[in-house]
Amino acid sequence: MTDVVDSDELLRRMHRARACAAQEQHTWRTRRDELRPTDPEAAQEAAVRTVAYEAVLRVLDEVLTPGRRPGQT
Repeated sequence: MTDVVDSDELLRRMHRARACAAQEQHTWRTRRDELRPTDPEAAQEAAVRTVAYEAVLRVLDEVLTPGRRPGQT
């Protein structure tokens, strides 16, 4: 874990992390919607995970494209 990476590699890794977080957010949101009618407790857990990935996306968006997120002043 002591690899030294240049800024381009670091940026590529952050973009991959953002894509992964977006996919996970979508997966958990879909699961939440599917479980809501039959298993409210599991749907709540999926909702919590969805919010967690939304937070990760907000942070990565701000790092990768500062000030471009809608609704910011």
